[in-house]
Amino acid sequence: MPALDRRLIASLKSLTDPTRLRILGALVTGEASVDELARGVAASPASVAHHLGRLHAAGIVATSGRWPRARYRLRPERLNELGRSLDELEREADDREAGAVAPGLIAPAGRELSGEEVRVLGGFFDDDRLTMIPAQERKRLLVLRYLRDRCFPEGRGYPEKEVNQLLAVFHPDPAALRRYLVDSGLMTRAAGLYRRAGTG
Repeated sequence: MPALDRRLIASLKSLTDPTRLRILGALVTGEASVDELARGVAASPASVAHHLGRLHAAGIVATSGRWPRARYRLRPERLNELGRSLDELEREADDREAGAVAPGLIAPAGRELSGEEVRVLGGFFDDDRLTMIPAQERKRLLVLRYLRDRCFPEGRGYPEKEVNQLLAVFHPDPAALRRYLVDSGLMTRAAGLYRRAGTG
């Protein structure tokens, strides 16, 4: 697991130095020698050689040839691997956070919550109250769908006053939630009545 990957930690540490980041930036355009890199990043060859050693040990750069004609190149596949590992760590953290909150969620009548819903909703609900309206559209749609299914399970029309009362149980700004539900296409509004989209 990434959380126990010492090589991952070493690789990330190797990216915290400004000179190493400048070296990597120079290698983006192609392979180069120590002297060429030293001129490009305004550092001494000895310093560049030291930093290249750290980057090579982390697997971020590769070398060909022998000293003093050795040439270095960037290994984008290792950077991609680091990105995937960080994504996995973030998902694990999200799962742990969701696991601490998700038990308080109540599944809408007639359906179960998916794993993604549990993860996302767990980060925005506390004791069955919406603590914050998500800014990210994908997460906001999951939250809105959950609220629609919890508050408006029937296909009938709901007057605006009733809509506000039902949404206020979950969040202190029912007007914002009401607008989001309509704007997202999850509900429609006509003749003063709100309905689930696609229902009678």
